[in-house]
Amino acid sequence: MFTPYDWQEGIGNRAAYIEGKLAQGSPVLALSLDEGILYFTYRRQAQKIYEIYDRLIFAAVGQQSDVEALRMAALEFTSREGYNRSDEDVTIQRVVTALSASIKKAFGDFGSAPLVARSLFAEVNETPEKDIFYLVDYDGDYSISRGYGVIAGEAEMTDRLRGKLAGIKSDTKPDQAIDQLREIWLSGMNPEGQQPDEDLLDALSPEAILLERSDARENRFRVLVRSEV
Repeated sequence: MFTPYDWQEGIGNRAAYIEGKLAQGSPVLALSLDEGILYFTYRRQAQKIYEIYDRLIFAAVGQQSDVEALRMAALEFTSREGYNRSDEDVTIQRVVTALSASIKKAFGDFGSAPLVARSLFAEVNETPEKDIFYLVDYDGDYSISRGYGVIAGEAEMTDRLRGKLAGIKSDTKPDQAIDQLREIWLSGMNPEGQQPDEDLLDALSPEAILLERSDARENRFRVLVRSEV
């Protein structure tokens, strides 16, 4: 007989398993700037930051197959919403609400594997104050923030990085913000300063994306190339 205690223990085991998998994930940092929303991270091979609609951006840490599954689900939802409704109806709130239900179901279903991924969605709006970030966890729960967002493999690191991001002003230029985000990323990965930066960054490549606030160009999603980072 399956008791509530068994279910609770099973959920705890699943959470512990996922937390262990996520622990070494490379943090993703995001800021609302006057020019748009800036995402920054370091990665090994696979891309970590994606456009999912005209004003919407997505990044995740975790198992690459699960990250890709989330990305595809978000793309399919936004495409369907845009076709059936209008571009203005495709909001990050609608995307997250739809995805969180399926993530929560996968996490609680012992007959299937849970999604090993923690994701950060954002929507750029008219001003930095109106930008919105959604952090979606592996259990389907999500939280909302303004001004900045961060995802990391561990809760302690997330809290530490959030405190540092709060100090960057929205009128900072993207290239200057990238320099600050690089230092914050390094401090998050190496809080005690025991490892040389070169060792931390071995085999890693920087990834920086600006989701532009202006709609003057056809595509707001601007990749900041390595030479700019």
